[in-house]
Amino acid sequence: MKNRLGVVTLFALIMIFIFPMFAWAAEEGIDTGDTAWIIISTALVFLMVPGIALFYGGMVRQKNVLNTMMMSFICLGVITIQWVIYGYSLAFGSDIGKFIGDLSYFALNGVGLEPSGTIPHQLFMVFQMMFAILTPALITGAIVERMRFPAYLLFLVLWATLVYDPICHWVWGGGWLMELGALDFAGGTVVHISSGVSALVAALVLGKRKGYGTERLVPHNIPYVVIGAALLWFGWFGFNSGSALAANGLAASVFVNTQVATGAAVMSWVLAEWLRHGKPTMLGAASGAIAGLVAITPACGFVTPMGSLVIGLVAGALCYFAVSYVKVKMGYDDALDVFGIHGVGGIWGALATGLFSVAEGAEGLFYGNATQLGIQVISVGATIVLACVATFVILKLVGAITTLRVDDEAEAMGLDVNEHSEKAYSV
Repeated sequence: MKNRLGVVTLFALIMIFIFPMFAWAAEEGIDTGDTAWIIISTALVFLMVPGIALFYGGMVRQKNVLNTMMMSFICLGVITIQWVIYGYSLAFGSDIGKFIGDLSYFALNGVGLEPSGTIPHQLFMVFQMMFAILTPALITGAIVERMRFPAYLLFLVLWATLVYDPICHWVWGGGWLMELGALDFAGGTVVHISSGVSALVAALVLGKRKGYGTERLVPHNIPYVVIGAALLWFGWFGFNSGSALAANGLAASVFVNTQVATGAAVMSWVLAEWLRHGKPTMLGAASGAIAGLVAITPACGFVTPMGSLVIGLVAGALCYFAVSYVKVKMGYDDALDVFGIHGVGGIWGALATGLFSVAEGAEGLFYGNATQLGIQVISVGATIVLACVATFVILKLVGAITTLRVDDEAEAMGLDVNEHSEKAYSV
């Protein structure tokens, strides 16, 4: 009995000292509901990285599946380090000429548990970190089965520093596009256009895979693709709704818009494919889902569910056309259609935001404000220009330091064995 009383007394004393700490945090502006939601959203966005690894890994040939997955997974290491040392500061530090942040947050100096809105500053930082990790991972779909892993690692650091961080600052960190009034709720320009356009440039610089156009380079595991797409769709609710940075009605609206647009895009891609080839495919349905998720990303916080429905319907058919017709006619080897889905879908989504936005003071063209569409055009154009020029320069610089592409023998053998001395399957 005495022991039990002692334990209760000790617990009471501990709580007396701890409760004031919680009260102090609440008084300082931290909302526990918002904080809990953004922690969950951060974890959901994290889940998208293994989702990409599976989605891309299933679409390559068996001999390259581990290398393809590794290209996505390694971003969790490389970009985490880059972001905490200086990437976050370049993206969200004090503005320098409306183009880049300073180094005031270098090594997370000054990034503690003080409020950023209604959540701790460190939580905002790590939520944004997941976007920074995810974006270059998307590019890998265009360069799989032929890029040397050491060259990719160097490219990864340089691209995050010279492309992602500046565009992030322009749009979300107080830069010139934010000041101009460009709308990008969760990453249409910052994530999808930047990665999609960069992927096209990288595919052109690296050149086609051996056998492209003459051999059947088909996915080795469609179930992987489906699981990856499902994880991406699931994680995207954190990606989009989490960007409300609060557990509120806006987050709920974004959740609905994300689902509506994605479902519509699945159907329009499948129907377009069915009409053209006579049969619907699981790969097409999964690709349509990603197209819809990409397209609604910039608009999800600014449009109605009916606007989302139209955005998704157009996205599925448009991206299918880009993948099945435009790529074939132009002859470039964007291996897993990063430009056709993320580039084209992101451009459509950013422009559609300027058509369908109902945000007060930033209504779209269909609500009587043509100026907003013009602003969206400028944001799309600026993102394309920086991504194209910087990615080309980065690849040429990396190529001057180390060889970009594996040799013919290694490509024939497969990058799993050549780059990592591993095999995904025993038989």
